[in-house]
Amino acid sequence: MKNRGRLILLISAVLVLTGALLCVADDDRPEIPFEAQWMSSGHADATAEAFIHWDEDDPPLVSESCAKCHSGAGFLDFLGVDGTEAGTIDNASEPGVITCIACHNEATIAMDSVTMPSGLEIVGLGAEAKCMQCHQGRESTVSVNARIESAAVESDDVVSADLGFRNVHYFAAAATQYGALAQGGYQYAGKTYDAKFAHVEDFDTCVDCHDPHTLEVRVDECAACHPGVAEVNQLKASRLEGSLADYDGDGFYVTEGIYYEIEGLQAILYGALQAYTADIIGSPIIYDSHTYPYFFTDTNADGAVSEGEANYGNQYRSWTARLVKATYNYQFSLKDPGAFAHGGKYIIQLLYDSIEDLDAGLVAGLRRDDPGHFAGSTEAWRHWDEDGEVQSSCAKCHSATGLPLYLELGVNKAEPLSNGMLCTTCHDSLPEFTRYAVDEVEFPSGAEASFGEGEDANLCINCHQGRESTVSVNARIASAAVESDDVVSSGLSFRNIHYFAAGATLFGNDVQGAYQYDEQTYLGQFEHVAGYGDCTQCHDAHTLEVKVDECAMCHGSADPRTFRMTATDFDGDRASEGIAGEIETLAEAIYTTIQEYASNVLGGSIVYDAHRYPYWFDDAGGRYGSWTARLLKAAFNYQYFQKDPGAYAHNGKYLIQVLYDTLADLGADVAGYTRP
Repeated sequence: MKNRGRLILLISAVLVLTGALLCVADDDRPEIPFEAQWMSSGHADATAEAFIHWDEDDPPLVSESCAKCHSGAGFLDFLGVDGTEAGTIDNASEPGVITCIACHNEATIAMDSVTMPSGLEIVGLGAEAKCMQCHQGRESTVSVNARIESAAVESDDVVSADLGFRNVHYFAAAATQYGALAQGGYQYAGKTYDAKFAHVEDFDTCVDCHDPHTLEVRVDECAACHPGVAEVNQLKASRLEGSLADYDGDGFYVTEGIYYEIEGLQAILYGALQAYTADIIGSPIIYDSHTYPYFFTDTNADGAVSEGEANYGNQYRSWTARLVKATYNYQFSLKDPGAFAHGGKYIIQLLYDSIEDLDAGLVAGLRRDDPGHFAGSTEAWRHWDEDGEVQSSCAKCHSATGLPLYLELGVNKAEPLSNGMLCTTCHDSLPEFTRYAVDEVEFPSGAEASFGEGEDANLCINCHQGRESTVSVNARIASAAVESDDVVSSGLSFRNIHYFAAGATLFGNDVQGAYQYDEQTYLGQFEHVAGYGDCTQCHDAHTLEVKVDECAMCHGSADPRTFRMTATDFDGDRASEGIAGEIETLAEAIYTTIQEYASNVLGGSIVYDAHRYPYWFDDAGGRYGSWTARLLKAAFNYQYFQKDPGAYAHNGKYLIQVLYDTLADLGADVAGYTRP
């Protein structure tokens, strides 16, 4: 009865708004919650094209294909509130704005999912589910590909009468926000894209950021983290440290907002579209955002929309598959005016890929992805997309929420997919941007290390430590119980240090990240000069770039690969080179010796591929399987060198010791080398 009473009240409110209760005096008119706010919104604008487009039709009804979002009655039909089947539009609808009852009814109260044009069903949404029913667009990668496939063109540059422009429609904010998951933009084969854009907690849904009645952005609350923002247009200038890249290559770097980065890429893409249609197709194109169907033939080839060109009869007709894809993304980026906030990096990736597909030479100087911590389209963050979550053993370092949980409770659990780190991954309080205080960090060997109590760099080495060590390699060898280091055993398999174990390199013997041979001594923590002894002192904490300008003060060069502070020729080649070159010579010798060992001792072949798991293969391309203890140790150290590309700076002499000992253990002649 309580719900029924609420429904009756809402229906009464709608009747009042539509003037049905004309006999009720103003003084007796019931107060309708949020009426004034609703009246100021686009949902109530009875003069808007979104609601009057069908007025001149005979009869003036909103068609079934449009009624769901362009008529309050149509949305109720879609919900099944009017007694019809839910999920479909059964009849054309009377024109009308989006009234109270459209969003306040039993169906929308229970609604928590939405199906996107690509077919993706998003569940567990909450109140924003009703917003996303309409703000999702009407096309996707799936429908664009279906149209191209149906045309059966021989190549992407063949003009076909069966191809035409595909329009995503308007204000597809949900498609932008859900990125690669919803596939609202055209996603090129072989490319990866950011998934759902996750903002900070409490500002991550439609109704968190927009007033649900006025539709206005809650700008006052944005200002807490985006200083200087007092009105909605000022959000266009916003960008934070997770986006420190000059995407459009205009040289402004981070002094302009993400909105303007997108605008710059849009201009480049439009130029590429015009060049492609003029030079490849032979029929130049122009675009008019206010005139359907948007793309027209540039009859006078002046590159601009001249009088009389933007009309339906002059619509562009020389479509190729390549052009369909690029124009779709151009329109997609323009028809969500808040795209820079809803999922700006996804839009940047779509624009970049469209430009590249039209003319690869144009992307020189542009930037598609962010620095690694924020590069949401890369394997480090997208590896788990098919699983739907990041597994517990990986979540600490490959999700936005895993590290804070680990720091708080000392445990790992499966976490939601991420587009890289969030501010809250390292900052324990917003908008103060204070950081989690970590005093000591445990490494895979079980040893603990620290840059000092509460130092920021301790945060970094929670992840940049690798996942194996001398201890774990020895444990695997011991469990195989082999008689000697040269006996092949099915109980042995390659152990992968994992990636960017800079912390393990820097602390050397203190944490034993590389494989350290018995009876040998190794250097411990590499202590650089004061002020340049930890991660955040040498790298920018957000871009991750090395502060090379500061390096030059002592090293006389801004190229760390040339640095060395000792005259010892460790690799014996007498070359004038930095420590990086010394290490590379030793590593090359190890790879050659590993292959000789596999051939001469084990009677088989072994090859390494740094970009393909599990890295070590036989000649047939299969996973290498003839492991001995000696080979396992050497392969582990070779991989260690490969996966810390800055090892020469993090603790070069430690790594030279490790590589020297690896060569010696494999039986190589090390007489020409020098061990630090």
